[in-house]
Amino acid sequence: MDLDELVAIDVHTHAEVSSKGHSSLDDELHDASSAYFKVEGKRKPTLEETAAYYRERKMAAVIFTVDAESATGTAPVPNEEVAEAAAANADVLIPFASIDPFRGKAGVRQARRLVEEYGVKGFKFHPSVQGFFPNDRSVAYALYEVIEETGTIALFHTGQTGIGAGVPGGGGIRLKYSNPLHVDDVAADFPQLKIILAHPSFPWQDEALAVATHKPGVHIDLSGWSPKYFPPQLVQYANTLLKDKVLFGSDFPVLTPDRWLADFAKLSIKDEVRPKILKENAARLLGLTKP
Repeated sequence: MDLDELVAIDVHTHAEVSSKGHSSLDDELHDASSAYFKVEGKRKPTLEETAAYYRERKMAAVIFTVDAESATGTAPVPNEEVAEAAAANADVLIPFASIDPFRGKAGVRQARRLVEEYGVKGFKFHPSVQGFFPNDRSVAYALYEVIEETGTIALFHTGQTGIGAGVPGGGGIRLKYSNPLHVDDVAADFPQLKIILAHPSFPWQDEALAVATHKPGVHIDLSGWSPKYFPPQLVQYANTLLKDKVLFGSDFPVLTPDRWLADFAKLSIKDEVRPKILKENAARLLGLTKP
């Protein structure tokens, strides 16, 4: 990966379809989320198509599946497939994995193997879809131990989710699990763990800002929302106290980096802060820069 040639690093993209055409969401949740995000065009690019998309734009992308099989009954895109595609497109793709926290000891073994054998750089958790509180010691703490020990990153969905939006009962998905204050406990219990709070955390934006300001290892990505809808306090903190801890993320393919960047260009962000958000902060967090 030629960091100097990259214009941006997108820390939040999804692998939604496997090489065999298997989707990580059932049709009802998939269609509802497409309507929620007003997705236009192709929603399910292959891993190779995603790599080509980012290569054309001179961007790198962190890419992952979401393993919520215990809660949804739907198997994820295999982590190994995501990692292998990233290895084959190492100029633009950075592999994260996702492990259902209810997999227990088998999931812990899988996490270590994915880091050691496949070069995975982090793990995505979606508490609302996976159905767990991040600070439940009986569920995910053994996974966090491996992530902290290996120096990889834990990325947590926070705030409202487009998954299940508009479906009766929200498809059974509960928003309460994704309050970022639950992750504050994780950051306190694992002080060396590198954490990303994904998305503007509506309706808990202030909570996310408080956690990221208080805990040195906690960062915020800006994915899932067009920048023109960012809460003013998020913009204020991104420009000041959190200028070294805020990261560009799109939520591709439901929100494209093209749309995100076009709206970001109109946002009141200081000139000296823009390159930090678009690339420099992520490059440092991901270990892409020289010590």
